[in-house]
Amino acid sequence: MNKDQQKVMQYLSEAQASEQALVRVLQSQIAMTPRGSYRTALETHLDETRRHAERVGKRLQALGKGGNPVTFVMGAVQSVVGQALAIGKTPLDLVRGSGGDEKVLKNAKDACASEAMEIATYTAIERLAEQVGDDETAELAASIRADEERMLQRILKEIPKLTNAVVRADVNGRSSYDLKTTGAADAVREAGNAAKETTRKAVSTAKRTSRQARKVPGVAQAEGQIKGAVASEEDLAIKGYDSLTAEEIIAKLSDLSQIDLAKVDSYERKNQNRTTVLSRITSLRGDEPWAGYDELTAADVTTALNQGDDELAQKVRSYERTHKNRVSVMKAAERELATA
Repeated sequence: MNKDQQKVMQYLSEAQASEQALVRVLQSQIAMTPRGSYRTALETHLDETRRHAERVGKRLQALGKGGNPVTFVMGAVQSVVGQALAIGKTPLDLVRGSGGDEKVLKNAKDACASEAMEIATYTAIERLAEQVGDDETAELAASIRADEERMLQRILKEIPKLTNAVVRADVNGRSSYDLKTTGAADAVREAGNAAKETTRKAVSTAKRTSRQARKVPGVAQAEGQIKGAVASEEDLAIKGYDSLTAEEIIAKLSDLSQIDLAKVDSYERKNQNRTTVLSRITSLRGDEPWAGYDELTAADVTTALNQGDDELAQKVRSYERTHKNRVSVMKAAERELATA
């Protein structure tokens, strides 16, 4: 796969993650919106958004046959992050504004911003695809962009009516927002439960994809770098990371896998950005003796060494010396070199 195709797949993966997250947001907003032209517009666009995600996914599959697994890992992680952000936004939608009508208006303004972002995303994809000669992706992006532009115009036409509803409710005391009509109370609970289940499945899928992709050189580090950018302290392999000194962290780094080193690197750069910690991580990062090595137990490595050659044993010995330094693995490597 060439660099042009990799870049197109990167942009498409980002767009797909955005569409999948938007499905959650639209569902929560529909649950709060009274029946009428605006709710109809949201319901129509929810169906469109699902189709967009599906169409982008099919194009990714077509481009990715035999392609770059790093791109698929990035897409899987982005999807999980997008779902998590959407879930976090759902309860926020419910409490914003002084009343139900104002909640709907604020959500509509948010929807305008989301549509503008989608339009920009697909404009960029269209231009990128045109520049690299990918006509099929360019046509797909143009088609979806047109849908987003129509939705933005439709929402803008609804804004004055939604504002009038706020005036009637907050000034004149005649609210059009009825929990029984919108079904918000029940729908929010259902949306929350559905969101948790969707994310559970998305996380499971992402983990399976990641485990498979890690068997290709360089993928583990790429995955760790992406995850570290959104990780919390609890997600790191070093417990109580934020309370440790630089020296204490450095002492623990050699025990980490390449994916965990990359995760810590990204987290550290985002937070305290200590030169001593980052320098030590850099010295430890590098290619595993073979792809997927860090996923193996000492027994697994020993078995592989028994079936390998002296070159493999040298790579294992060198890597283990600067990383986990497992006694059984080092002995197996030494035996292999002694008999070579």
